[in-house]
Amino acid sequence: MTPFNYQHPTSIAEALNSVGPGARFIAGGTNLVDLMKENIERPERLIDLSGLGLDSVQSTADGGVLIGALVSNADLAWHPLIERDYPLLSEAILAGASPQLRNMASTGGNLLQRTRCYYFYDTGTPCNKREPGSGCPARTGLNRIHAILGASEACVATHPSDMCVALAALEAVVHVQSLRGTRCVAFKDFHRLPGDAPERDNQLDDDELITAIELPPARFAEHARYLKIRDRASYAFALISVAAALELRGDVIQQARLALGGVAHKPWRNEAAEALMQGQTVSPALFARVAKLVLEDAVPLDHNGFKVELAERAIIRALTEAALGAPHGGNTP
Repeated sequence: MTPFNYQHPTSIAEALNSVGPGARFIAGGTNLVDLMKENIERPERLIDLSGLGLDSVQSTADGGVLIGALVSNADLAWHPLIERDYPLLSEAILAGASPQLRNMASTGGNLLQRTRCYYFYDTGTPCNKREPGSGCPARTGLNRIHAILGASEACVATHPSDMCVALAALEAVVHVQSLRGTRCVAFKDFHRLPGDAPERDNQLDDDELITAIELPPARFAEHARYLKIRDRASYAFALISVAAALELRGDVIQQARLALGGVAHKPWRNEAAEALMQGQTVSPALFARVAKLVLEDAVPLDHNGFKVELAERAIIRALTEAALGAPHGGNTP
């Protein structure tokens, strides 16, 4: 780890005025510190956000929820409003990391965590995310955990977050602030596909700070499921994960939301597949059609072809359990 200076601002304005070349914001540090230890990140200054107060969960005037960027993952998962109205989000958070990490990790930081691609973490190999233009050895190397949707010649890395998959399904909005003002970014637009610039994970500018994540009024509390398929039950990233949310009238689907993790550079939604379910009666045949549609453009690599069938089966299972109103909290290793 290289030496760095440390700042502890006490206001958003002070934090934003501290931004400059070589500076990085730090909240819980559960990803950034690891990257610094591996010499992947080498900030000259760390701007500690812990004194900014952005740590509350509040109801909004329209019946939604505003989550401060510094709310810990643990506090968010167990917050009464989230458990009651957005159990999908609670379930996704509790499927990730370990209790110790969830106690430290921040909501805003979760959105910004970087891929766990082996080659990204190995500074002895090329990686277009670390060094643009150097190459992507994962395309022909060990690529069992890599993307099957939305990848490019430049990068086949996947986004690692569980929480973000649920936020995508719930159509969250990210609140962002800089010295130039504030803006809101729809969650589906926040993260980027790799294209020819995989070093950019999201749409944030260097001088912008996430201040909050907003959830719309709850519609899916009764019929939602987060399913995570992983190699082991303890502290493992998803091979495939599915956030499924249904609004039902009887057994007829009024609205459906579906997002996948472990398959792409960002949480993956297919709005055509969601639209296919609207107005339809819940059935295994319908969910099988949805799964086929979501995966029809999949391009597996040498070692991850199994992900296509695994994702199809996971989609069918998650939608089935969501329709049944299955109890929350169970995740498959």
